[in-house]
Amino acid sequence: MAGIFKAYDIRGIYPQEINEEIVYKIGYAISQVIGKGTVAVGRDMRTSSPSLFKQVAEGLTDGGLNIVDVGLISTPMINFTTAHYDYDGGVMVTASHNSKEYNGVKMCQRGAYPISYETGIAEIEDKVRNFDVPKHTGKKGKIETKNVLDDYIQHVLKFSKKIKRFKIVIDAGNGMGGLIAPKLFEFLPGEVIPLYFELDGTFPHHDANPLESHNMHDLMKTVIEHEADLGVAFDGDADRVMFVDNEGQIVSADIITTLIAKEFLRQRPGGTILYDLRSSWTVREEVEKNGGKAQMCRVGHAFIKQALREANGVFAGELSGHYYFRDNSFCDSAAIAFVMMLNVLSQAGVPLSKLIHPLKRYHATGELNSKVKDPDQIIQHIEKKFQDGKTFYLDGLSIEFKDWWFNLRKSNTEPLLRLNVEAKTPQMLKEKSEELLSIIQNS
Repeated sequence: MAGIFKAYDIRGIYPQEINEEIVYKIGYAISQVIGKGTVAVGRDMRTSSPSLFKQVAEGLTDGGLNIVDVGLISTPMINFTTAHYDYDGGVMVTASHNSKEYNGVKMCQRGAYPISYETGIAEIEDKVRNFDVPKHTGKKGKIETKNVLDDYIQHVLKFSKKIKRFKIVIDAGNGMGGLIAPKLFEFLPGEVIPLYFELDGTFPHHDANPLESHNMHDLMKTVIEHEADLGVAFDGDADRVMFVDNEGQIVSADIITTLIAKEFLRQRPGGTILYDLRSSWTVREEVEKNGGKAQMCRVGHAFIKQALREANGVFAGELSGHYYFRDNSFCDSAAIAFVMMLNVLSQAGVPLSKLIHPLKRYHATGELNSKVKDPDQIIQHIEKKFQDGKTFYLDGLSIEFKDWWFNLRKSNTEPLLRLNVEAKTPQMLKEKSEELLSIIQNS
Protein backbone atom coordinates (compact mmCIF):
# COMPACT_ATOMS: atom_id res chain seq x y z
CA MET A 1 0.00 0.00 0.00
CA ALA A 2 2.99 2.28 0.47
CA GLY A 3 3.20 5.04 -2.10
CA ILE A 4 -0.20 4.61 -3.78
CA PHE A 5 -1.57 7.89 -2.39
CA LYS A 6 -0.39 10.48 -4.93
CA ALA A 7 -0.74 14.24 -5.29
CA TYR A 8 -3.89 14.02 -7.44
CA ASP A 9 -5.14 10.43 -7.21
CA ILE A 10 -4.58 6.94 -5.77
CA ARG A 11 -2.66 4.58 -8.04
CA GLY A 12 -0.54 1.45 -7.94
CA ILE A 13 0.23 -1.98 -9.39
CA TYR A 14 -2.61 -4.50 -9.16
CA PRO A 15 -2.88 -6.63 -7.06
CA GLN A 16 0.39 -6.09 -5.13
CA GLU A 17 -0.08 -2.38 -4.29
CA ILE A 18 -3.78 -1.85 -4.89
CA ASN A 19 -6.43 -4.56 -4.64
CA GLU A 20 -10.03 -5.28 -3.66
CA GLU A 21 -9.38 -5.16 0.09
CA ILE A 22 -7.62 -1.81 -0.14
CA VAL A 23 -10.19 -0.17 -2.43
CA TYR A 24 -13.00 -1.27 -0.10
CA LYS A 25 -11.23 0.70 2.65
CA ILE A 26 -10.66 3.59 0.22
CA GLY A 27 -14.38 3.62 -0.63
CA TYR A 28 -15.31 3.64 3.06
CA ALA A 29 -12.78 6.43 3.74
CA ILE A 30 -14.15 8.52 0.84
CA SER A 31 -17.63 8.17 2.32
CA GLN A 32 -16.34 9.67 5.57
CA VAL A 33 -14.65 12.57 3.74
CA ILE A 34 -17.70 13.38 1.59
CA GLY A 35 -20.05 12.81 4.53
CA LYS A 36 -23.46 12.12 3.06
CA GLY A 37 -25.52 12.15 -0.11
CA THR A 38 -25.00 10.60 -3.54
CA VAL A 39 -21.84 9.95 -5.55
CA ALA A 40 -21.39 8.89 -9.17
CA VAL A 41 -19.05 5.91 -9.62
CA GLY A 42 -17.55 4.83 -12.94
CA ARG A 43 -14.71 2.70 -14.26
CA ASP A 44 -12.44 2.27 -17.26
CA MET A 45 -11.82 -0.86 -19.33
CA ARG A 46 -8.88 -2.31 -17.37
CA THR A 47 -9.21 -6.02 -16.57
CA SER A 48 -9.10 -5.35 -12.82
CA SER A 49 -11.61 -2.46 -12.94
CA PRO A 50 -14.88 -4.48 -12.54
CA SER A 51 -13.79 -6.16 -9.28
CA LEU A 52 -12.22 -2.96 -7.90
CA PHE A 53 -15.35 -1.03 -8.85
CA LYS A 54 -17.50 -3.54 -6.94
CA GLN A 55 -15.43 -3.18 -3.79
CA VAL A 56 -15.07 0.60 -3.85
CA ALA A 57 -18.86 0.76 -4.28
CA GLU A 58 -19.29 -1.61 -1.33
CA GLY A 59 -17.10 0.63 0.82
CA LEU A 60 -19.00 3.74 -0.23
CA THR A 61 -22.42 2.24 0.50
CA ASP A 62 -21.27 0.70 3.80
CA GLY A 63 -20.24 4.23 4.71
CA GLY A 64 -23.79 5.43 4.06
CA LEU A 65 -23.46 7.06 0.63
CA ASN A 66 -25.90 6.37 -2.18
CA ILE A 67 -24.29 5.44 -5.49
CA VAL A 68 -25.14 6.11 -9.11
CA ASP A 69 -23.35 3.44 -11.13
CA VAL A 70 -22.50 5.07 -14.46
CA GLY A 71 -20.58 2.06 -15.78
CA LEU A 72 -17.82 2.28 -18.38
CA ILE A 73 -16.92 5.95 -18.83
CA SER A 74 -13.99 8.34 -19.27
CA THR A 75 -12.59 10.37 -16.37
CA PRO A 76 -13.92 13.66 -17.82
CA MET A 77 -17.37 12.02 -17.84
CA ILE A 78 -17.23 11.43 -14.06
CA ASN A 79 -16.50 15.15 -13.55
CA PHE A 80 -19.32 16.09 -15.95
CA THR A 81 -21.75 13.68 -14.26
CA THR A 82 -20.96 14.99 -10.77
CA ALA A 83 -21.48 18.62 -11.80
CA HIS A 84 -24.33 18.18 -14.31
CA TYR A 85 -26.58 16.12 -12.04
CA ASP A 86 -25.45 17.95 -8.88
CA TYR A 87 -24.15 14.87 -7.06
CA ASP A 88 -22.10 15.16 -3.89
CA GLY A 89 -19.02 13.60 -5.42
CA GLY A 90 -17.59 11.34 -8.11
CA VAL A 91 -15.30 8.31 -7.99
CA MET A 92 -13.55 6.83 -11.02
CA VAL A 93 -11.70 3.50 -11.06
CA THR A 94 -8.81 4.06 -13.48
CA ALA A 95 -5.05 4.32 -13.78
CA SER A 96 -5.33 6.86 -16.59
CA HIS A 97 -2.37 6.56 -19.02
CA ASN A 98 -0.44 3.97 -17.00
CA SER A 99 0.29 0.51 -18.42
CA LYS A 100 -1.98 -2.52 -17.94
CA GLU A 101 -0.65 -3.70 -14.57
CA TYR A 102 -1.78 -0.48 -12.85
CA ASN A 103 -5.12 0.64 -11.50
CA GLY A 104 -6.37 3.28 -9.12
CA VAL A 105 -9.01 5.78 -8.05
CA LYS A 106 -9.67 9.41 -9.02
CA MET A 107 -12.13 11.52 -7.04
CA CYS A 108 -13.97 14.81 -7.09
CA GLN A 109 -16.37 16.63 -4.78
CA ARG A 110 -19.67 18.39 -5.53
CA GLY A 111 -19.32 20.75 -8.48
CA ALA A 112 -16.47 18.56 -9.85
CA TYR A 113 -13.96 20.16 -7.46
CA PRO A 114 -10.89 17.88 -7.55
CA ILE A 115 -9.87 15.97 -4.43
CA SER A 116 -6.09 16.32 -4.23
CA TYR A 117 -3.68 15.23 -1.50
CA GLU A 118 -4.17 18.55 0.29
CA THR A 119 -7.96 18.55 -0.01
CA GLY A 120 -8.80 14.97 0.93
CA ILE A 121 -6.39 12.25 -0.22
CA ALA A 122 -4.15 12.70 2.85
CA GLU A 123 -7.21 12.24 5.07
CA ILE A 124 -8.29 9.18 3.05
CA GLU A 125 -4.78 7.73 3.37
CA ASP A 126 -4.87 8.20 7.15
CA LYS A 127 -8.29 6.53 7.44
CA VAL A 128 -7.19 3.59 5.26
CA ARG A 129 -3.99 3.04 7.25
CA ASN A 130 -5.91 3.09 10.53
CA PHE A 131 -8.94 1.19 9.24
CA ASP A 132 -10.78 -0.68 11.97
CA VAL A 133 -14.44 0.00 11.17
CA PRO A 134 -16.63 -3.12 10.93
CA LYS A 135 -18.79 -3.55 7.84
CA HIS A 136 -22.42 -2.45 7.65
CA THR A 137 -22.36 0.06 10.49
CA GLY A 138 -25.26 2.46 10.30
CA LYS A 139 -27.54 2.74 7.29
CA LYS A 140 -26.22 1.21 4.08
CA GLY A 141 -26.51 3.33 0.93
CA LYS A 142 -28.44 2.36 -2.18
CA ILE A 143 -27.15 1.74 -5.71
CA GLU A 144 -28.89 2.80 -8.93
CA THR A 145 -27.58 2.76 -12.51
CA LYS A 146 -27.55 5.57 -15.06
CA ASN A 147 -26.37 5.97 -18.66
CA VAL A 148 -24.74 9.39 -18.99
CA LEU A 149 -23.01 9.04 -22.39
CA ASP A 150 -25.70 10.74 -24.49
CA ASP A 151 -25.89 13.75 -22.15
CA TYR A 152 -22.09 14.04 -22.16
CA ILE A 153 -21.90 13.92 -25.96
CA GLN A 154 -24.50 16.69 -26.23
CA HIS A 155 -22.50 18.73 -23.69
CA VAL A 156 -19.30 18.32 -25.75
CA LEU A 157 -21.11 19.25 -28.96
CA LYS A 158 -22.07 22.62 -27.46
CA PHE A 159 -18.44 23.63 -28.12
CA SER A 160 -18.65 22.92 -31.89
CA LYS A 161 -18.88 25.91 -34.26
CA LYS A 162 -19.67 25.23 -37.94
CA ILE A 163 -17.24 22.34 -38.24
CA LYS A 164 -16.24 21.42 -41.80
CA ARG A 165 -15.65 17.95 -43.17
CA PHE A 166 -12.17 16.50 -42.48
CA LYS A 167 -10.45 13.17 -42.76
CA ILE A 168 -9.30 12.24 -39.24
CA VAL A 169 -7.33 9.31 -37.86
CA ILE A 170 -8.21 8.59 -34.22
CA ASP A 171 -6.11 6.24 -32.06
CA ALA A 172 -8.07 5.35 -28.93
CA GLY A 173 -5.32 2.99 -27.73
CA ASN A 174 -8.01 0.45 -26.72
CA GLY A 175 -9.07 2.97 -24.06
CA MET A 176 -12.20 4.96 -23.31
CA GLY A 177 -11.78 7.21 -26.36
CA GLY A 178 -13.08 4.24 -28.31
CA LEU A 179 -16.44 4.69 -26.56
CA ILE A 180 -16.69 8.45 -27.05
CA ALA A 181 -15.34 9.09 -30.58
CA PRO A 182 -17.95 7.00 -32.48
CA LYS A 183 -20.78 8.68 -30.58
CA LEU A 184 -19.39 12.15 -31.36
CA PHE A 185 -19.25 11.38 -35.07
CA GLU A 186 -22.90 10.46 -35.13
CA PHE A 187 -23.33 14.27 -34.99
CA LEU A 188 -20.15 15.65 -36.61
CA PRO A 189 -19.22 15.69 -40.30
CA GLY A 190 -16.07 14.00 -41.56
CA GLU A 191 -14.43 10.67 -42.24
CA VAL A 192 -12.90 8.81 -39.30
CA ILE A 193 -10.19 6.19 -39.71
CA PRO A 194 -10.30 4.31 -36.39
CA LEU A 195 -7.29 2.76 -34.68
CA TYR A 196 -7.82 0.46 -31.69
CA PHE A 197 -11.36 1.48 -30.72
CA GLU A 198 -12.06 -1.89 -29.05
CA LEU A 199 -12.10 -1.48 -25.26
CA ASP A 200 -9.30 -3.76 -24.06
CA GLY A 201 -7.48 -3.23 -20.77
CA THR A 202 -4.58 -5.46 -21.85
CA PHE A 203 -3.58 -2.76 -24.41
CA PRO A 204 -2.62 -5.30 -27.11
CA HIS A 205 -1.24 -2.72 -29.58
CA HIS A 206 0.53 -0.14 -27.41
CA ASP A 207 0.14 1.57 -24.04
CA ALA A 208 -2.59 4.24 -24.06
CA ASN A 209 -0.08 6.96 -23.22
CA PRO A 210 0.31 9.42 -26.12
CA LEU A 211 2.99 11.37 -24.27
CA GLU A 212 5.45 8.61 -25.16
CA SER A 213 6.33 9.14 -28.82
CA HIS A 214 6.70 5.41 -29.57
CA ASN A 215 2.99 5.00 -28.78
CA MET A 216 2.23 7.51 -31.56
CA HIS A 217 3.97 5.67 -34.42
CA ASP A 218 0.86 3.87 -35.71
CA LEU A 219 -1.10 7.12 -35.71
CA MET A 220 1.65 9.08 -37.49
CA LYS A 221 2.02 6.37 -40.14
CA THR A 222 -1.74 6.09 -40.74
CA VAL A 223 -2.14 9.88 -41.14
CA ILE A 224 0.48 9.80 -43.92
CA GLU A 225 -0.97 6.68 -45.59
CA HIS A 226 -4.49 8.11 -45.72
CA GLU A 227 -3.44 11.72 -46.40
CA ALA A 228 -5.54 12.72 -43.39
CA ASP A 229 -6.07 16.26 -42.12
CA LEU A 230 -5.52 15.42 -38.45
CA GLY A 231 -4.39 12.63 -36.14
CA VAL A 232 -5.78 12.32 -32.62
CA ALA A 233 -4.54 10.09 -29.78
CA PHE A 234 -6.41 9.63 -26.50
CA ASP A 235 -4.94 8.17 -23.32
CA GLY A 236 -6.54 5.28 -21.42
CA ASP A 237 -9.22 7.22 -19.53
CA ALA A 238 -9.58 9.86 -22.29
CA ASP A 239 -8.65 12.87 -20.19
CA ARG A 240 -5.49 13.58 -22.20
CA VAL A 241 -5.19 14.02 -25.95
CA MET A 242 -2.29 14.58 -28.31
CA PHE A 243 -2.45 15.63 -31.95
CA VAL A 244 -0.57 14.85 -35.17
CA ASP A 245 -0.60 17.26 -38.13
CA ASN A 246 -1.34 16.42 -41.78
CA GLU A 247 2.36 15.68 -42.36
CA GLY A 248 2.36 13.00 -39.65
CA GLN A 249 4.28 15.12 -37.13
CA ILE A 250 3.39 15.31 -33.42
CA VAL A 251 2.24 18.80 -32.42
CA SER A 252 3.37 19.75 -28.91
CA ALA A 253 0.61 20.46 -26.41
CA ASP A 254 1.68 24.08 -25.86
CA ILE A 255 1.22 24.80 -29.57
CA ILE A 256 -2.24 23.20 -29.35
CA THR A 257 -2.93 25.38 -26.28
CA THR A 258 -2.01 28.43 -28.39
CA LEU A 259 -4.37 27.45 -31.23
CA ILE A 260 -7.33 26.70 -28.94
CA ALA A 261 -6.65 29.89 -26.95
CA LYS A 262 -6.78 31.97 -30.15
CA GLU A 263 -10.07 30.31 -31.13
CA PHE A 264 -11.59 31.10 -27.72
CA LEU A 265 -10.35 34.69 -27.91
CA ARG A 266 -11.98 35.00 -31.34
CA GLN A 267 -15.26 33.90 -29.76
CA ARG A 268 -14.80 35.74 -26.45
CA PRO A 269 -12.46 38.72 -26.78
CA GLY A 270 -10.38 39.69 -23.77
CA GLY A 271 -10.66 36.36 -21.94
CA THR A 272 -8.08 34.97 -19.52
CA ILE A 273 -6.05 31.97 -20.71
CA LEU A 274 -3.95 29.87 -18.32
CA TYR A 275 -0.93 27.79 -19.31
CA ASP A 276 1.48 25.69 -17.31
CA LEU A 277 4.94 27.10 -16.72
CA ARG A 278 6.66 24.48 -18.90
CA SER A 279 4.92 25.92 -21.97
CA SER A 280 6.65 27.88 -24.71
CA TRP A 281 6.98 31.67 -24.66
CA THR A 282 4.77 31.42 -27.78
CA VAL A 283 1.63 30.83 -25.68
CA ARG A 284 1.90 34.09 -23.75
CA GLU A 285 2.94 36.08 -26.81
CA GLU A 286 0.04 34.84 -28.97
CA VAL A 287 -2.58 35.21 -26.23
CA GLU A 288 -1.55 38.84 -25.63
CA LYS A 289 -1.29 39.52 -29.36
CA ASN A 290 -4.89 38.32 -29.72
CA GLY A 291 -6.17 40.57 -26.94
CA GLY A 292 -6.30 38.00 -24.14
CA LYS A 293 -4.80 37.92 -20.68
CA ALA A 294 -2.15 35.19 -20.28
CA GLN A 295 -1.62 33.71 -16.83
CA MET A 296 1.09 31.20 -15.98
CA CYS A 297 0.24 28.45 -13.47
CA ARG A 298 1.90 25.52 -11.77
CA VAL A 299 1.80 21.95 -13.09
CA GLY A 300 -0.94 19.49 -12.04
CA HIS A 301 -4.65 19.23 -12.71
CA ALA A 302 -5.80 20.07 -9.16
CA PHE A 303 -3.73 23.28 -9.17
CA ILE A 304 -4.77 24.32 -12.69
CA LYS A 305 -8.48 23.72 -12.06
CA GLN A 306 -8.29 25.84 -8.92
CA ALA A 307 -6.32 28.62 -10.65
CA LEU A 308 -8.76 28.61 -13.58
CA ARG A 309 -11.70 28.97 -11.17
CA GLU A 310 -10.03 31.79 -9.25
CA ALA A 311 -9.21 33.70 -12.45
CA ASN A 312 -12.57 32.81 -14.04
CA GLY A 313 -10.43 31.93 -17.05
CA VAL A 314 -11.98 30.70 -20.28
CA PHE A 315 -9.44 27.96 -20.97
CA ALA A 316 -6.20 26.39 -19.72
CA GLY A 317 -3.69 24.08 -21.38
CA GLU A 318 -1.05 21.84 -19.89
CA LEU A 319 2.03 20.37 -21.58
CA SER A 320 0.87 16.89 -20.56
CA GLY A 321 -2.09 17.05 -22.98
CA HIS A 322 -4.73 18.10 -20.43
CA TYR A 323 -7.04 20.94 -21.55
CA TYR A 324 -9.44 22.69 -19.17
CA PHE A 325 -12.61 24.67 -19.92
CA ARG A 326 -14.64 27.14 -17.88
CA ASP A 327 -17.83 25.86 -19.48
CA ASN A 328 -16.92 22.33 -18.43
CA SER A 329 -16.98 23.09 -14.68
CA PHE A 330 -13.34 24.24 -15.02
CA CYS A 331 -12.38 20.59 -15.69
CA ASP A 332 -10.36 18.92 -18.42
CA SER A 333 -11.84 17.07 -21.38
CA ALA A 334 -9.94 15.47 -24.25
CA ALA A 335 -13.19 15.28 -26.25
CA ILE A 336 -13.82 19.03 -25.94
CA ALA A 337 -10.19 19.78 -26.87
CA PHE A 338 -10.67 17.61 -29.97
CA VAL A 339 -13.84 19.50 -30.96
CA MET A 340 -12.05 22.81 -30.38
CA MET A 341 -9.28 21.69 -32.75
CA LEU A 342 -11.91 20.92 -35.38
CA ASN A 343 -13.19 24.49 -34.85
CA VAL A 344 -9.63 25.78 -35.31
CA LEU A 345 -9.13 23.89 -38.58
CA SER A 346 -12.59 24.87 -39.85
CA GLN A 347 -11.81 28.56 -39.27
CA ALA A 348 -8.25 28.43 -40.60
CA GLY A 349 -8.94 26.98 -44.02
CA VAL A 350 -5.29 25.85 -44.25
CA PRO A 351 -3.60 22.56 -43.27
CA LEU A 352 -2.53 22.20 -39.63
CA SER A 353 1.15 21.99 -40.61
CA LYS A 354 0.91 25.42 -42.24
CA LEU A 355 -1.08 26.83 -39.31
CA ILE A 356 1.51 25.84 -36.70
CA HIS A 357 4.62 26.76 -38.69
CA PRO A 358 4.84 30.40 -37.46
CA LEU A 359 4.18 29.25 -33.88
CA LYS A 360 7.23 26.98 -33.80
CA ARG A 361 9.64 29.88 -33.44
CA TYR A 362 11.50 28.65 -30.36
CA HIS A 363 13.33 25.43 -29.57
CA ALA A 364 12.58 23.29 -26.52
CA THR A 365 13.95 20.14 -24.88
CA GLY A 366 10.65 18.77 -23.63
CA GLU A 367 10.76 17.39 -20.09
CA LEU A 368 14.09 15.75 -19.18
CA ASN A 369 14.06 13.57 -16.05
CA SER A 370 17.18 12.85 -13.98
CA LYS A 371 17.39 10.53 -10.98
CA VAL A 372 19.30 12.28 -8.19
CA LYS A 373 20.20 11.76 -4.55
CA ASP A 374 19.63 15.26 -3.19
CA PRO A 375 17.25 17.32 -5.38
CA ASP A 376 17.11 20.31 -3.01
CA GLN A 377 20.88 20.73 -2.91
CA ILE A 378 21.10 20.63 -6.72
CA ILE A 379 18.32 23.21 -7.11
CA GLN A 380 20.11 25.54 -4.66
CA HIS A 381 23.39 25.12 -6.54
CA ILE A 382 21.79 25.88 -9.92
CA GLU A 383 19.86 28.84 -8.52
CA LYS A 384 23.13 30.38 -7.33
CA LYS A 385 24.96 29.68 -10.60
CA PHE A 386 22.25 31.34 -12.75
CA GLN A 387 21.35 34.14 -10.34
CA ASP A 388 21.77 36.86 -12.95
CA GLY A 389 18.48 35.82 -14.61
CA LYS A 390 14.89 36.64 -13.64
CA THR A 391 14.02 34.07 -10.95
CA PHE A 392 10.61 32.91 -9.73
CA TYR A 393 9.28 29.96 -7.72
CA LEU A 394 5.74 29.26 -8.94
CA ASP A 395 6.56 25.56 -9.27
CA GLY A 396 10.14 24.60 -8.52
CA LEU A 397 12.83 26.96 -9.83
CA SER A 398 12.27 29.02 -12.98
CA ILE A 399 14.89 31.41 -14.37
CA GLU A 400 14.39 33.51 -17.50
CA PHE A 401 17.02 35.24 -19.64
CA LYS A 402 16.61 37.31 -22.81
CA ASP A 403 17.29 34.40 -25.14
CA TRP A 404 16.39 31.32 -23.07
CA TRP A 405 14.71 30.03 -19.92
CA PHE A 406 14.49 26.90 -17.82
CA ASN A 407 12.32 25.34 -15.14
CA LEU A 408 13.59 22.73 -12.69
CA ARG A 409 11.07 20.89 -10.48
CA LYS A 410 11.07 17.95 -8.15
CA SER A 411 8.83 14.97 -8.89
CA ASN A 412 5.93 14.51 -6.46
CA THR A 413 6.50 10.77 -6.26
CA GLU A 414 10.11 9.88 -7.15
CA PRO A 415 13.68 11.13 -6.46
CA LEU A 416 13.68 12.87 -9.84
CA LEU A 417 14.41 16.35 -11.09
CA ARG A 418 12.40 17.45 -14.12
CA LEU A 419 14.10 19.96 -16.43
CA ASN A 420 12.50 22.00 -19.23
CA VAL A 421 14.59 24.38 -21.34
CA GLU A 422 13.58 26.68 -24.20
CA ALA A 423 15.83 28.91 -26.31
CA LYS A 424 15.71 31.15 -29.36
CA THR A 425 18.22 29.06 -31.32
CA PRO A 426 19.02 25.33 -31.50
CA GLN A 427 22.65 26.09 -30.63
CA MET A 428 21.73 27.94 -27.45
CA LEU A 429 19.27 25.18 -26.49
CA LYS A 430 21.99 22.54 -26.87
CA GLU A 431 24.56 24.57 -24.95
CA LYS A 432 22.30 25.50 -22.01
CA SER A 433 20.54 22.14 -21.63
CA GLU A 434 23.87 20.28 -21.70
CA GLU A 435 25.29 22.68 -19.10
CA LEU A 436 22.31 22.18 -16.80
CA LEU A 437 22.20 18.41 -17.25
CA SER A 438 25.92 18.17 -16.52
CA ILE A 439 25.41 19.95 -13.17
CA ILE A 440 22.37 17.84 -12.32
CA GLN A 441 23.89 14.50 -13.19
CA ASN A 442 27.34 15.16 -11.69
CA SER A 443 26.20 16.64 -8.37
